[in-house]
Amino acid sequence: MDNSIIFAVGGVVLGAVIGFIIAKTLEKNNASKLVKEAKKNAALILKEAKSEGESLKKDKILQAKEKFIELKAEHEKVILGRDKKMAEAEKRTRDKESQISNELSKNKKLNESLASKIKNYDHRLDVLEKKQEEVDKLHKSQVQQLEVISSLSAEEAKEQLVESLKGEAKNDAMAYVQSSLEEAKLTAEQDAKKIIINTIQRIGTEEAVDNCVSVFNIESDDVKGRIIGREGRNIRAIEAATGVEIIVDDTPEAIILSCFDSVRREVARLSLHKLVTDGRIHPARIEEIVRKTQKQIEQEIIEVGKRTVIDLGIHNLNPELIKMVGRMKYRSSYGQNLLQHSREVAKLCGVMAAELGLNPKMAKRAGLLHDIGKVPDAEADMETPHAILGMQWAEKFGEKPDVCNAIGAHHDEVEMKSLLAPIIQVCDAISGARPGARRQVLDSYIQRLKDLEDIAFGFNGVKKAYAIQAGRELRVIVESEKVNDEKAAELSFNISQKVQTDMTYPGQVKVTVIRETRAVNIAK
Repeated sequence: MDNSIIFAVGGVVLGAVIGFIIAKTLEKNNASKLVKEAKKNAALILKEAKSEGESLKKDKILQAKEKFIELKAEHEKVILGRDKKMAEAEKRTRDKESQISNELSKNKKLNESLASKIKNYDHRLDVLEKKQEEVDKLHKSQVQQLEVISSLSAEEAKEQLVESLKGEAKNDAMAYVQSSLEEAKLTAEQDAKKIIINTIQRIGTEEAVDNCVSVFNIESDDVKGRIIGREGRNIRAIEAATGVEIIVDDTPEAIILSCFDSVRREVARLSLHKLVTDGRIHPARIEEIVRKTQKQIEQEIIEVGKRTVIDLGIHNLNPELIKMVGRMKYRSSYGQNLLQHSREVAKLCGVMAAELGLNPKMAKRAGLLHDIGKVPDAEADMETPHAILGMQWAEKFGEKPDVCNAIGAHHDEVEMKSLLAPIIQVCDAISGARPGARRQVLDSYIQRLKDLEDIAFGFNGVKKAYAIQAGRELRVIVESEKVNDEKAAELSFNISQKVQTDMTYPGQVKVTVIRETRAVNIAK
């Protein structure tokens, strides 16, 4: 009995021990699972935090790039405004200098012709003096006969004869001098007109008009979305790589490229064409294509320069100058393509130099290089006038002194030392002032016509005023009761001086004042 109790109690204790051991084992397993789940949750939280951090970092980088592009665009607008003001001041100076140079050229030719006429006149005076000596000899032989016939003394007869000869010689000399002066003026003007007209008639060039906007045509509007890219990343990459503003608006099947630098605009246009054709448009691909296109454009600039000098028959030109000539293709001055303008001036200079008996090849060389100072260079001083800058570059690359002087003097910044300089100046004015060579914006053109008419209305007695001939003539109608003929001439002069002082314009403006008197009656 006692043994059974002992066994029963021992079994109960053993079961309790085993149950306690099993309970501890289960508790330990649960704790291990909880630790594993906690570690897993912590890893997920760290991963999500890292992902959110990367997203915030990308957003901040994109915002910084957008801010940089906005600041760059504002800076380019400020620079464009300053360049525009400088161009306007340069235009006013060039127009004044062109007028003065034309007058000096005319006066110089007139003086040369007049000098030749005076020399001829002196020769004729010598002949006249010899004839006078013969007359004196005959006179002496006749004096004795006259004394016998007329019963006059020799001194009295001499006085009468001298007075008669003095009057005739004086009248003849005055008539001859007047006719010589008129003939010299007429001949000088005719010769000048003949040379210029023949030169212009023998040269024909294409009119090239350039601006700050290019249109990139696309096959469908679906391409616009690919060019813009996800959240605008592609279009921002293109603008950052090329420096060109890309405008995507509602214009069907077209994208507008805006930039004052035509080289960058051409790089952007060709890059877009390659990207759209290839179909792979993403930032890395964009940067690669832009780099290749820039190298292609640089090579094309060299080829254009070589073709230009070959076409004009210019030899032994420095490679750096050839590159500058090629860059002229992508530059414009007052809407006129700089390369076309320089080619035209070179041809005009060659023809005019041949007409005047000078070296046409050297004249072509100076005419082609006269505006190389307008081609931008990273090391160039932008405050230096383009004529002086071009002369310095020509001297640096071994051009002859006459060519360098002609380049620097074509806007009178330096003194003219050769006959090439006035030829370059005249041909530059002919190329820039001919109708259609340089383009004006419609709004500024209309404003210029209005300003012309307003200047005329600012004078007393003006009844009507019309700006005609594309702004090259101002026709003013005055009231006959308030303005007489003398005041009409004075009014024309005053209006022309006011226009010349207050306005900027290409070429010249002719002011015509019309005064008429009408008498009207009615028969009843």
